[in-house]
Amino acid sequence: MDLKVYALVGQSGTGKSYKAHTLASEKGIEYIIDDGLFIKGNKILAGISAKKESTRVAAVRRALFIHPEHAREVREAIRQYKPDSILILGVSIRMIDRIVFRLGLPPVQEIIRIEDISTGGEIRMAQRSRHEQGKHVIPVPTFEIRKDFSGYFIDPLKIFRIAGKGKRIEALEKTVVRPTYSYMGRFYIADTVIEAIAAYNALKVEGVCRVLSTSVKSRDDGLFIFMDVAVRFGFRIHDVLEAVQSNIAKDVDRLTGMNVIQINLTARSLVL
Repeated sequence: MDLKVYALVGQSGTGKSYKAHTLASEKGIEYIIDDGLFIKGNKILAGISAKKESTRVAAVRRALFIHPEHAREVREAIRQYKPDSILILGVSIRMIDRIVFRLGLPPVQEIIRIEDISTGGEIRMAQRSRHEQGKHVIPVPTFEIRKDFSGYFIDPLKIFRIAGKGKRIEALEKTVVRPTYSYMGRFYIADTVIEAIAAYNALKVEGVCRVLSTSVKSRDDGLFIFMDVAVRFGFRIHDVLEAVQSNIAKDVDRLTGMNVIQINLTARSLVL
């Protein structure tokens, strides 16, 4: 494989994932390996994020591709896409070497340290965000990972930079996520809470007279919400139900971080 491997090395929480796309763009690198994921541009091609793990030990093992199936999936994706170059992120040279070994990649040809591309102020700011707020960056847009991080608190992050001699403005999209191992303990959101949020938002829509029933089916990748409503006579039913769907989806996402897969509504009765 005619492949050049780059390494971006820095301690945990120093902003490697935040800087990864900028560095890759400057060096003409299309592919990134970060925390268990194989990424091209804004798309996850293969892998499982270490940030989904429930403990730090499990997260480290995931980032090192210790699980055979995980390593095999990413190795096959690398063979399929045939990259010319890859940027690997890690906390140490030893970690990078272990990733290279697990994925069957050629030796690292160039090592870049986070101190070479970030100021002391930027590194300190990243460390504060990690240690005080438990925030981690994944270098892909939020829509790429939402289904895999249902129930996590995630926020989109858009960065604008001036690229190239023509001073072209380039937008880089990333996602800020707080993994479960960054919390002081576990938390749970009961289905009854989702049902209450859904019913409250339905009743805010003009034309909805009553919420007759609400139920929730939870899966690892998100929620299915089912609701029967009574619609007031004179309102266009399709428009009312569409507004209810929109209200519920926005507020469930905003208040809980849960990924809503479907909202199934039935106008069960008409109130004169």
